[in-house]
Amino acid sequence: MTDAATCCPRCAHTTVEQLFTSPVPGAWDVLQCARCLYCWRTSEPDRRTRRDAYPESFRLTFDAIDNAREVPAVPPLRSAG
Repeated sequence: MTDAATCCPRCAHTTVEQLFTSPVPGAWDVLQCARCLYCWRTSEPDRRTRRDAYPESFRLTFDAIDNAREVPAVPPLRSAG
């Protein structure tokens, strides 16, 4: 994995998992934070892949994650027809 895998850009958690790898060797990996579940592709710009370049207004702290009221529910799929 690349340097982008050392910590989550959104919450700075250090447990990052590799979900997928490009079929073209070395092109990109898809990574996911084990704490906040943020996902990113390593080929994205620094503002999406590096903690120091990630917008401060979107950063999360461990306290904010632990005290979040709830995760919004995903609505049911519409039926075909």
